[in-house]
Amino acid sequence: MLRRLHSEQPASFAFTPANQAWAEAQMTKYPEGRQASAVIPLLWRAQEQEGWVTKPAIEYIADMLSMAYIRVLEVASFYFMFQLQPTGSVAHIQVCGTTSCMICGAEDLIAVCKEKIAPKPHVVSADGKFSWEEVECLGSCTNAPMAQIGKDYYEDLTTESFTKLLDDLGAGVAVVPGPKNGRYAAEPKSGLTSLKDYEAGKPQYNASAELATEIGDGVKRIQGDEVPLLTPWIGKDGLVAGRTAADPTPPAPERPMPAVKQAAEKKAPAKKSSAATPAQPEAAAAAVTVDEAPETLTAARDGTPDNLKLLKGVGPKLEATLNELGFFHFDQIAKWTDAEVAWVDARLKFKGRIERDGWIEQAKLLASGEETEFAKSAKKDGRYSDK
Repeated sequence: MLRRLHSEQPASFAFTPANQAWAEAQMTKYPEGRQASAVIPLLWRAQEQEGWVTKPAIEYIADMLSMAYIRVLEVASFYFMFQLQPTGSVAHIQVCGTTSCMICGAEDLIAVCKEKIAPKPHVVSADGKFSWEEVECLGSCTNAPMAQIGKDYYEDLTTESFTKLLDDLGAGVAVVPGPKNGRYAAEPKSGLTSLKDYEAGKPQYNASAELATEIGDGVKRIQGDEVPLLTPWIGKDGLVAGRTAADPTPPAPERPMPAVKQAAEKKAPAKKSSAATPAQPEAAAAAVTVDEAPETLTAARDGTPDNLKLLKGVGPKLEATLNELGFFHFDQIAKWTDAEVAWVDARLKFKGRIERDGWIEQAKLLASGEETEFAKSAKKDGRYSDK
């Protein structure tokens, strides 16, 4: 199936402050130079925020992860869980149309979608509340036919129960996920044939339905104001240090970067310790003085800046940041010392790129009139055209 970006796109995209903190925290899962591994969770978070994956969102995430735009587009268009077109403001309905569900009445559910939402899939309803599509097996064959709405399954559906489900969602009535024929989960329709003593003491809902029922919304998308585990790999309790229920969205923890560490160590030699302690960003910033700031310019020489996007790891936004700091030419970057690298690094939104991508080595070649493999490739495919 050919998947393309929608013909109409918003002008811009930005994560909410809470989602930005979450996204930056996800990047800390991966070693230096491997932040691109976070592309799927970041795309998913963007979709949860907006309802679909937009072109500006793809570009925003690509800049965050130092990836070419086409690479992020490849991921978004390959995985069908990413919606590349607008979806309903209330819910996007995914009806399973594979064998078990089709035999048990999926065609009737699709007919309801065509009648109540839109004649064709991926078209938003007239009231803007719903969209729908047919999907492949969702793995709930015992409870066929079924549909996925948001994060939850609605199973054992009939035309009547599915119609009521859509009506309730449209009216803002809280709905309960799970089977709609009285079953608790996926036990036989005729009732339990084993573990019968469990029947009397079981809770009203299974865990997924229980949570959805507690918050009164079975289709709510992640907004970022929840209290999720931002970085469960940090700290004993799985939460970022300093994070509390009253303050669920602090900035993501900064990661120690090689250039910053080097500058800090030059100022104050590290004390011997049985356990290495990462350099804190605040300490690193304090270690950098005004004397270590590199030479900057107020404007490009002769009004013609170099195309800094020919440096691997520098996209349009980073180039603009470098220009704002006073760097317009390759020869400026080529002269940076370790201490000057630390000064620049402390002023970049995502630290560590200078050493990770080898800006200085690249800049020396480009300043001398030579070309790097990246620069050749970028010019060839038009990825970063000259100004």
